[in-house]
Amino acid sequence: MRIIYVIAHPESTHHVEGLVGGWYNSQLTPAGLRAADAIADALRSRIPAQVGVELFTSDLRRAAQAAAVLGNVLRVPPILDPRLREKSYGEAEGKPRQWLDQRFVRPPLVGERMGHDEGIPGSETIAAFAQRVYAAMDAIRQRHCDRQIVVTHGGAITFVVAAWTMLPIESLGYARFHAAPGSITELREDDYFHNRQVVSLGDTRHLT
Repeated sequence: MRIIYVIAHPESTHHVEGLVGGWYNSQLTPAGLRAADAIADALRSRIPAQVGVELFTSDLRRAAQAAAVLGNVLRVPPILDPRLREKSYGEAEGKPRQWLDQRFVRPPLVGERMGHDEGIPGSETIAAFAQRVYAAMDAIRQRHCDRQIVVTHGGAITFVVAAWTMLPIESLGYARFHAAPGSITELREDDYFHNRQVVSLGDTRHLT
């Protein structure tokens, strides 16, 4: 049975400073680093020592920091993949959330949502965001390893889960799967039917 653990990176400086994340290269807070330790302990308890493990991570600092903690505990080197980054918010990145809120153009209730222009220069469309996360997940699925760990961002979780369940990208105009910072989402594929399950979404019990 293949199991993928998807980690939403823990608390970062842009969270507590009220800044737009995206590709802004914030780092984990002290609380975020403690959460990374808790995630590592939780995964160590779930993954038998003799089972092979692969660890993939967004190359943004906050995700890579969390992956480094997991890698030290599980004794596996992280593989950095920029396709696992958060959505790019272009010129808004690193600016106060209020700056983005004042300029953001909401998607229409009905009509083109995936390719919608949000009014922020340099910002990715949802379609472009989804396509690169799908490409990353396709590459991960093609590898043969019983346990895989993906460290990414809260906004990317929707497309990680959707790619796993093979939902068409064009069907995702309204779908969103929420996973809090520091949470673990567990995905499984059985060896007999090759059915893919979402066993848990955004589990934070290890943080308490």
